[in-house]
Amino acid sequence: MSTTDYASLPLVDPAGGSGLIEVRKHRYLLKLLVRRELQARYSGSALGMAWSYVNPLSQLFIYWGVMGKIMGMSGRTENFAIHVFVGLVTVHFFTETFNAGTRSIVRNKAFVRKMALPLELFPVSSMLVSAVGMVPELIILTVICLFCGWHPDMTGVIAFFLGAGIMAAAGTGLALVFSVANVFFRDFGQLVGILVNYVRFGVPMMYPYTRVAHIHLVEVYLANPLAEAVLLMQRAFWAGTTRGDIHKIEQQHFPSHLLERGAVALAVSIAILLIGQLVFSKFENKVPERV
Repeated sequence: MSTTDYASLPLVDPAGGSGLIEVRKHRYLLKLLVRRELQARYSGSALGMAWSYVNPLSQLFIYWGVMGKIMGMSGRTENFAIHVFVGLVTVHFFTETFNAGTRSIVRNKAFVRKMALPLELFPVSSMLVSAVGMVPELIILTVICLFCGWHPDMTGVIAFFLGAGIMAAAGTGLALVFSVANVFFRDFGQLVGILVNYVRFGVPMMYPYTRVAHIHLVEVYLANPLAEAVLLMQRAFWAGTTRGDIHKIEQQHFPSHLLERGAVALAVSIAILLIGQLVFSKFENKVPERV
């Protein structure tokens, strides 16, 4: 969709409301932004959307071959490749939302300058693009888990939606804050690129939760909503591929009261989202003149 096509759309009345509620009222424009980003991502590519399957598959084989076989992690963690891949899918959703969302307003400055629209559209559209990109990864993960004998259960289904909700809310909330900060200081875009490098090591992805379960500050570790989200997703997929009783697996490889902890982490992530909205609303009127 070109700039000319967007210019033909009716302008959003600034007096008609603001914030995430206003974004929901303009779902059509949000859909156009998501479609435009997806088309730009695969423009000129012969394989197109097929790359969404090739890339995660290649990463899965790398983790299975290098870390699982060469480094011997498979002997310590059952179905280690699935364990890592679940974390990779979850963390990638968050980092893509956070990273792309931070740059979303600056990247769409032509629309910001020419159209009166809720600026939250841009970070939210980045989250939705990340969610669409997550679908092929989930399809691959589901097929591999089924091949390994996985059977979904209600606890796992609840864990999946809790984990996805945590990542979406926390990623969008942080993207709201950093996207408006990036308008005033472009350094924030570079800072986010550095911060996301540390996310993979702050969650039980490269290593199992049992490695940190007995450390003195384990509760501080679990206070990180992203760590809870990865554990929830591992309960949804990886746990069902392991041998033995699922309840014993939960006791051995996960913290107690995982779903309750996940609900608290989701509440914290929603709080991050609301705080992000408040910060964004405070500065968004200055964005068009500074972008």
